[in-house]
Amino acid sequence: MNKGISYTKAFSTLLKRDLQIAVRHRGDIFNPLLFFVLVVTLFPLGIGPEPQVLTRVAPGIIWVAALLASMLSLERLFKADYADGSLEQMLLSPQPLPLMVLAKVLAHWILTGVPLILVAPLLAVLLHLDGNSYGALIATLALGTPVLSLLGAIGVALTVGLRKGGVLLSLLILPLYIPVLIFATSAIDAAGMNLPYDGQLAIIGAMLVGSLTLAPFAIGASLRVSTN
Repeated sequence: MNKGISYTKAFSTLLKRDLQIAVRHRGDIFNPLLFFVLVVTLFPLGIGPEPQVLTRVAPGIIWVAALLASMLSLERLFKADYADGSLEQMLLSPQPLPLMVLAKVLAHWILTGVPLILVAPLLAVLLHLDGNSYGALIATLALGTPVLSLLGAIGVALTVGLRKGGVLLSLLILPLYIPVLIFATSAIDAAGMNLPYDGQLAIIGAMLVGSLTLAPFAIGASLRVSTN
C-alpha cells in the first residue's frame, strides 16, 4: 500500500514539475500550436478556396499538421533533463522508470495534444470540413495524439544523447506515425460520407492501449541505452 502511494506521489510530482517548467517557458507550448495553425491556414491559400476541394482534403491537412506539430515539440521532452543532469537522477531513482517516463509523456500530451484537440474544430471551419465529420475529428485526435506522444518519446529517448538528432528522430518515428494517420483520416472521411467509422476508432484505440502498455518500457530501455 505504501509503495502504491509512493508511486502515485512520484508520478504526480514529476507531472507537476514538467507542467510548471513549461509554463515558465511558454514558447514550448505556443510554438507547436502556432505551427499547427499556420500550416492549416496556409493550405487554402496554396490549393485554392474551392469548398469541394478543401472538404475533400481537410482530414489529411489537419492530421498531417497535427503530426508535424507533435514532432516539433518532441525533441525537448528529455533534452533539458539530459543537459542539467536530472535525467540521470531519474534513471538512478528507486521509482520505476516506466512510471516516470509515462508522467513526462503525459505532460507533453497535455501541453501539445490537448491544445491541438481544442483548436482543430475551429480550423476545420476554414477548410469547409463536412458537418458530420467533426465528431470523428475530435475522437481521432483524442485517441491518436497520445499515441503520437508515446511513440515519439521512444525516438526521443534513442536520440537524447546526440547533439543533432532531429533528422534521425524524424526517420525513426515517421514510419510509426503512418498507421495512426491512415486510420484517423479514414475515419473522418467515412463520417463525412455518413458511413460507420467505429472500426477505425477501435483500431486507433487498440494502438493507444498497446502504446500505453509497451511504450513506457521501451522508452525506459532506450534512455538507459542512449545515456550509457
